[in-house]
Amino acid sequence: MTIRLPDATGGLRVHEPRAEPRSLTPGAPFTSRTVFAAAHVVADPYADVSPDSPAAVDWDASLAFRRHLWSHGLGVAEAMDTAQRGMGLDWAGAAELIRRSAAEARAVGGRIACGVGSDQLAAGSLAEVRAAYEEQLAVVEESGAQAILMASRALAAAAQGPEDYLEVYGHLLRQAAGPVILHWLGPMFDPALEGYWGWSDLDRATETFLEVVAAHPDKVEGIKVSLLDAGREIDIRRRLPRGVRCYTGDDFNYPELIEGDEKGFSHALLGVFDPLGPLAAEAVRVLDTGNAARFRELLDPTVELSRHLFRAPTRFYKTGVVFLAWLAGHQSHFTMVGGLQSARSLPHLARAYELADGLGLFPDPKLAEERMRTLLALYGVAR
Repeated sequence: MTIRLPDATGGLRVHEPRAEPRSLTPGAPFTSRTVFAAAHVVADPYADVSPDSPAAVDWDASLAFRRHLWSHGLGVAEAMDTAQRGMGLDWAGAAELIRRSAAEARAVGGRIACGVGSDQLAAGSLAEVRAAYEEQLAVVEESGAQAILMASRALAAAAQGPEDYLEVYGHLLRQAAGPVILHWLGPMFDPALEGYWGWSDLDRATETFLEVVAAHPDKVEGIKVSLLDAGREIDIRRRLPRGVRCYTGDDFNYPELIEGDEKGFSHALLGVFDPLGPLAAEAVRVLDTGNAARFRELLDPTVELSRHLFRAPTRFYKTGVVFLAWLAGHQSHFTMVGGLQSARSLPHLARAYELADGLGLFPDPKLAEERMRTLLALYGVAR
């Protein structure tokens, strides 16, 4: 059996679906690397809402997906940009997600870290930004989860220079109950974050970022770098204070960054590990044994899919992530909060299916094929 898939030229190409899935079994957490998958949220397809309405979340399906990630030994990075923070999921929805996921993590013994931002605000003064961060930090700490201090659109708008970032982050780190993960999200993921840390020049921005870390090494467990720039990440991780981890957020270059070199390596906190979870887990377990070559053999072939999902405009990568979750049977529909299922074209989705199928990511390849055919028929593509 073959399936005809549309391409960007308006033509159709023939794809022969994989007959059998790759064998990927659950397992314990890893020993050589700490790995988080940033998890998506499952929308409630029966909710009568518009893209401007508060998110209607299918809590059961969303939590089931997190149990799937935990079962393979992955940590869950909750309420991050993969969960559509600021792109369909507001703070009220994120707070509920944090509370529910943290409770589920305790019940199953899963590791969880949750995003702290200021998305209650569209804009505000520095004092208002600090207060918004404080409110969210309190929710995460009360839930028992580790905090991830995310980049703030409101802070980017309010700050007059690097000194404002140093003041706000210094205040938050002094107030945090325990060590946090500090997240630098680049403008390719969110254009509103252009000029973060007070500089459009990335070299100068890097210096401010590292100054924040150096001033509070006891309160920064790790940093997450999402700039899609492997060289810059390597430079940053080599300059971190002793004991501060680097978590790669580079969905283009993660195999080489996780493997590392003679001077160190990156742990991982990646949106692409949402669809790649079981395969990524198998690769890291191989790395635990010291077999770096086999680790790369497993993970390198996934980069083409990741680069496809995260291609510009990168912020719409969530659509491909949720699409693959539907094809894989983790949810019963291809609906997203905020109506974001419309953010990628049919040829883009068809290529994502083809690449994921080739990697053996679908537990039931026949189900994935049937769902792909359903989508093609919906778009008027003849069989």
